[in-house]
Amino acid sequence: MHSKAMFFEKFKEAAASVLPITLIVALMCLSFVPVTTDLLLAFLLGAVLLVVGMGLFTLGSDVSMSQIGSHMGAKLTKSRNLTLILIVSFLLGVAITVSEPDLQVLASNVPAIDSTVLIITVAVGVGLFLMVSMLRILFAVPMKWLLLGLYGLVFLLAALTDPNYLSVAFDSGGVTTGPMTVPFIMALGVGVASIRSDGNAHTDSFGLVALCSIGPILAVLLLSFVYRNAPEGAAASMVSNYPDTVQLGLGYLHALPEYLLEVLIALLPIVVFFLIFQVVALKLHKLPLMRILLGLVLTCVGLVLFLTGVNVGFSSLGYLLGQRLAEPKLQFLLIPLAMLMGWFIINAEPAVHVLNKQVEELSAGAISANAMHYSLSIAVAAAMGLAMLRVITGISIMWLMIPGYAVALILAFFVPPTFTAIAFDSGGVASGPLTATFMLPFAMGACSAVGGNIMTDAFGLVALVAMMPLITVQIMGLIYVIKVRRVAAEPVVSYDDTDVIELWEV
Repeated sequence: MHSKAMFFEKFKEAAASVLPITLIVALMCLSFVPVTTDLLLAFLLGAVLLVVGMGLFTLGSDVSMSQIGSHMGAKLTKSRNLTLILIVSFLLGVAITVSEPDLQVLASNVPAIDSTVLIITVAVGVGLFLMVSMLRILFAVPMKWLLLGLYGLVFLLAALTDPNYLSVAFDSGGVTTGPMTVPFIMALGVGVASIRSDGNAHTDSFGLVALCSIGPILAVLLLSFVYRNAPEGAAASMVSNYPDTVQLGLGYLHALPEYLLEVLIALLPIVVFFLIFQVVALKLHKLPLMRILLGLVLTCVGLVLFLTGVNVGFSSLGYLLGQRLAEPKLQFLLIPLAMLMGWFIINAEPAVHVLNKQVEELSAGAISANAMHYSLSIAVAAAMGLAMLRVITGISIMWLMIPGYAVALILAFFVPPTFTAIAFDSGGVASGPLTATFMLPFAMGACSAVGGNIMTDAFGLVALVAMMPLITVQIMGLIYVIKVRRVAAEPVVSYDDTDVIELWEV
C-alpha cells in the first residue's frame, strides 16, 4: 500500500509541475500565437511523456539514489578514514552528476561547447567541491566566509573569462542540484556530520548543495581558458516539423533508442560504483538490494521518457514560441508571459513546498509557509522577466549577478547561519526541470528572433532563477531576526491589583 501511495504521489507531483505550463502554452497557441498542428501535437505528447518520465524517475531516484547515498554515507562515516571519505566523495560527485537530467538538457542546448566536454567538466567541478564540503563539515569552517571567498574567486575569474562562457557557467551551477544529486549529497553530509559531537554538527550538514553549485561555475570558467574547439552552429533545440501523424510517431520511436543508450552510459558509472561498494563494503541483504536495483531500472526508464519528451516535443515548441513572441507585433507580451510562466513553474516545484515548510519550522512559525511561497513566486517571476529583458536588450549577465550575489552575501552576515545555508542550498530548488527544458529554449528562440547572441543573452536564465532563493530566504531570515529582537525588546508590564488600566490609550 505504501509503494502504491508513493507511486501515485510522484505522478501527482509530476502532473502538477507540467500541466500548468502545458495549459498556458496550449491556450497561447490556440488563440494568438500561430504554430503548425504537428508541433502542438508533438508538444502535447511530450507533456504526457514528461509527466510519466518525471514520475518514474523521481520514484526510482527515491528508492535507489537516496538509499545508495544513505548507505554509502553511513559506511564512510564508520570508517573514519579522511582519505577514503574524500576519494569516494569525489568519485560519487562525478558519477552522480553525469546522470543528472537537467544537466544533459542544458549540455545538448549549448551550441559552442561539446556536450560530453561540458558534462564531464561540470561533473568534475561537483566532485571536487563535494570534497571541499566534506572538509568544511569535518573542520567546522563557517559557511559565510567560505561562500564569500569562493564567490570572490568566481567573479574574479568571470572578469577575465570569455563572455561567451559566463552565462553557461552560471547556468551549470543551477542545473546540477537536481533529483539525482541532492539526495546523495544530503545523505553524505548528514553521515559525515555525525562524526562530530558538537552542537553545530547538524546545522553544518546544510550547505553542501550550495558549495556543490559553485564547483561547476568555477570549472566552466576555467574551461574557457583552455577549450577552443567550439563547433559553430545553432543549438540542438531547433524546430522539427512532421508532415503527418505517422512521421510524428516515428520521430518519437526513433528517439527512444538514442536516449536509452545515452541514459545507460550516464547511469553506468554510478551503478558500477554501487555494485563494487556492495561487494566490498556494504553487503546489503537480498531484499534491500533488489529494491535499489528495481529503483535504478525505474530511474533509467523515467529518464529515457523524460529526455525523449523534452527533446522531441517540448523544447521545439518552446523555441518556436519564443521566436514568435519576440516578433515586433507581439514583443510587448514577451516579458509578462515569461513572468506568468515563471510564477507557475515555481508553484509546481515539489521541492519548493518542502523548502517553505523547512523555513516555517526553522523560524518557529514566525515566517509562514504561505509567506515563503508567495515571496519565491514573485522572485522567480521577476527572474524570468529579467531574463527576457536581457534577451531584448543584450545587457551582460554580470550586471545582474554581481549585485544579486553581493546582496545575498551581505545578508549572510545578518541572518542565522542555518538560514544562509538553506538559502544557498535552495538555489537549485527553484531551477527545476521545466526551467531547463522549456524556458531556456523559449529564451533561445526569442534571442534568435531579435538577432542576439544566444551564448551571452539567452543563457543565464537558469542562473537568474537559481539566484532568487538566495536573496528571498535570507530576507525572510532577516524578518525573523527583527521579529525575535522586537519581542525580546518589548518591556513586560506588570500591574498591581489596585491599578486602573485605560484600555483606550495608545
